[in-house]
Amino acid sequence: MSFSEYLDREWPDIAVLMTQHAQVVLIAVGIAAALGVGLGVALAGRPRAARVALSVAGTMLTIPSLALFGLLIPLLGLGAGPTIVALVLYAVFPILRNTVTGLESVPAAVEDAARGMGLGRWERARRIRLPLAWPVVLAGVRTATMMSVAIAAIAAAVNGPGLGELIFDGLARIGGANALNQVLAGTLGVTLLALALDLLFVVLSRLTTSRGIS
Repeated sequence: MSFSEYLDREWPDIAVLMTQHAQVVLIAVGIAAALGVGLGVALAGRPRAARVALSVAGTMLTIPSLALFGLLIPLLGLGAGPTIVALVLYAVFPILRNTVTGLESVPAAVEDAARGMGLGRWERARRIRLPLAWPVVLAGVRTATMMSVAIAAIAAAVNGPGLGELIFDGLARIGGANALNQVLAGTLGVTLLALALDLLFVVLSRLTTSRGIS
């Protein structure tokens, strides 16, 4: 069976797997964004604490994904649980790094003016610093999302949802009927999903970034 024939026959199932893949990535990145941005704001103006937090978060990226998934099985079992937790642990670092970098790039004169207006620390962060740092913060979320799309495919090793199921099944049956088509379909699906989410962030950036700082 040709690849086009395989896609025509299996497209409904592939679309379901792609939807599951997108859901698990967006859930994980959403959690990581809340953690990364919140921690970044809390650490603003505390360079030593920020370095420690970045070092800890960066260390997670050195753990091979298969090893991390394996370590999470005794705690969370198989399926979406370990997949989401692992993706969150990987996604926090780029979001936290860009949040800290973006907040630090806000001109001191702007910060002083806001302080002179009587704005407190959290009010300055919400109304002044975060809006100015938003393009940098969003770039970190975008990077985390692209990374998570790829890592989520490996989560099929722990029965995680998504397109990795096609890739792993195909590799396990390599040489068999439609095995190569499965691998190609899974790989193509991951690529198309990454492109679609990247385009979404381009649109989101244009809609949410003030023209004065874009």
